[in-house]
Parts: sequence; C-alpha cells; structure tokens
Amino acid sequence: MSDNSEDTMHRIPHLVADIGATNARLALASSERQLTQEQVFDCGRYDSLSAVFNTYLAQLEEKPEAAAIAIANPVIGDLVKMTNHHWQFSRENLRRELHLEKLVVLNDFTALAIAIPHLQPYEVVQCGGGAAHVNGAIGVLGPGSGLGVSGLIWSDGDWHPLASEGGHATYTPVSEREQQMAMVLARRFGHVSCERVVSGQGLVNVYQALCELDSAPAENLSAADITQRALDKSCERCVETVDIFCASLGTIAGNLALTLGALGGIYLGGGILPKIMPLLQQSQFRERFEDKGRFTHYLSEIPSYVITAEYPALAGAMIALEK
Repeated sequence: MSDNSEDTMHRIPHLVADIGATNARLALASSERQLTQEQVFDCGRYDSLSAVFNTYLAQLEEKPEAAAIAIANPVIGDLVKMTNHHWQFSRENLRRELHLEKLVVLNDFTALAIAIPHLQPYEVVQCGGGAAHVNGAIGVLGPGSGLGVSGLIWSDGDWHPLASEGGHATYTPVSEREQQMAMVLARRFGHVSCERVVSGQGLVNVYQALCELDSAPAENLSAADITQRALDKSCERCVETVDIFCASLGTIAGNLALTLGALGGIYLGGGILPKIMPLLQQSQFRERFEDKGRFTHYLSEIPSYVITAEYPALAGAMIALEK
C-alpha cells in the first residue's frame, strides 16, 4: 500500500515542461499519461524560468507536487545555464520555490528520445529508407532554435536515452558553395558548429552568408520569413538557403546513423521540419544522408522519420518522471 503522500502525488497531475530558447511549453500530465492544459509561453517576455512557472501555476486550483523539465541545454550538476537564452537556475532552489516533492531536469532531446517508442504511426512521416530493425539503435536529432541530438540504445529489456550535445560538433561542408559559406561563418563565429547552419538561427546565418558571397544586400529576415519565401519561391536566395539547410541536415543525420549504428532509424524532431515538409522531401536530404562512399548501401536501408506529434518532448518528460 502507498502512503498518503504517494497517493496524493498519484492523484494530482504532474507538471511537465519543454523549454527552448524561443518557447516554453507547459502542461499537466495525469497518471494515465494524458496531457492537459497545454500552454505555450514566449520566453522573451519573461525574466526567468520561474516566472513562467509561477504564471502557469497561478491558474491552477491544485498545485503539482512533482515536475519534469526538458530543457535545451546540457544538464550537469545543480546549476543549469541555457546555451541560446539568458535564463539560468539552480535545480534545488527551483524545486523549493515551486514547492515540489520531486523535480526531474533533463535535456530536451533526451526527453524527445524517451518518447520515440511511444509515438503512434500517424505521428511520424517516413522520408526514405527501408524497415527499422527491431530493438536497433535509434538516432534522434532536429532543428529548432538550436540543433538537438540524442539517441536510444536497447539494453536489458528497456530503452536507454543518450544525453548528447552533438549539435555543437563541427560542421562539415560538402559542396563548394557550402565550403565558401562555411568560411564566411568561420570569420564570424570562429568555430562553425552544425547548429550554426542547421537550426532556426542557422537559416538566418546561411542566408546572410550567401548574401555576402553574392555581394547582395541582406534583408532583415527571420527564419520563418526565409522558410516562407522558400515555400512560395518568392526569393531565390531563400530557396538556396533552405536547400543547404536540408542537405546539411542529411549529412549530419547520416553521420549520426553511422556513429550509433542506428538500424532502428533516424527520427527528426524540432519545430521547423513539419512546416517545410514539401521542401525537405524534394531536397538532397536523403541523397546526402546516404552519400557515405562504401557505406551508401548500409545507410540506404536505414529509415528516416519526421516527427509530427505536437508535444513529443512533453510526453518524454512525463515518462521520465515515472522512473
């Protein structure tokens, strides 16, 4: 029999959050693994993560006693400092401030990886490759504000997620145009990581670099502006930007598949890809994914999927809280 506190924690929904540099997504998770009261907050409008939580919690009649936070950042030790945003917090201080009995903090793509085995067939779209091997290693990556990377390894009858910062690995240009673009970015950033090219800010970086290479004035375009102009084909340079973005994603995803031996497939998350699905499917993504010389055939059999589920990282955080 559970004691009263355990019964209470089971009855009262848990709080789960997916925190990126742009948006903070919060929801309640029931003991039946149902998400309710989902809300999205603009991170730029709040001074701290705790301010977002307090705004959300003020609307609730019952306050959760357990929470899980999936955050776009390495999670090592008590202090968490976001890479692409100014927020930072002490895990223990936040737990006390929110009056929580239990607080789990994990990388957002680790949370996404945890959710992969629980996705329904209609929540993914396959983009190339064959059939996944049962219990084969799985690679997970995806562009949002940054570039998240993770994976899943099957061992001892269960899936084990990886906590990775692979988005900050060195970018490898393939085409001559990409090499020229990378040189422009190297002058600006020094180290050119994969995230500098394949992410929301990466779209802006690539667009600006192409303008510099072509001696053309760069408009003040956001990532959303660039992808929309590429979709409606109203800007040739935006079309090229998204082409390079998709092709580079293919190279990075293929590298991850080789590194992990990801015969269980590569899953692509993040908020950008579902919005540009037609461009991704027409791009060099799969060609570059498979273009690995002697291992082209090996990669051609590995399936790649775009995750279209609305809140997969929240689902992963919910499951992580149960462990």
